[in-house]
Amino acid sequence: MTRLLSTDVTTHPLTLEPVAPELVDEGSPRAGATTLGALGGSADGVGVGIWELTEGTSRDVEVDEVFVVLTGAGTLVFDDGERIDLRPGVAVRLAEGDRTTWTITQPLRKIWVA
Repeated sequence: MTRLLSTDVTTHPLTLEPVAPELVDEGSPRAGATTLGALGGSADGVGVGIWELTEGTSRDVEVDEVFVVLTGAGTLVFDDGERIDLRPGVAVRLAEGDRTTWTITQPLRKIWVA
């Protein structure tokens, strides 16, 4: 078992790729993610990782996840109208199937558990 997952999750290397054009509402956002490890073994499917999204506005359909914003800023709007301002330290619970719009004003990096 590896105990140290990253020496610095704020600078851990990620490869950023363009968000699919059909999901982009504004700008040219790029996203990247990496899984750092699994919790309780891989059989239960629970993992932890890092995700980053650059400036712009894009849509997504979510999976069950809890995340904490590490760096950056923006807003997350759910199809039901709920709006969450994103900044370092904010913790959010996403449910599978949530339809969201991410408007990122400063490259946002989060650590997730899903």
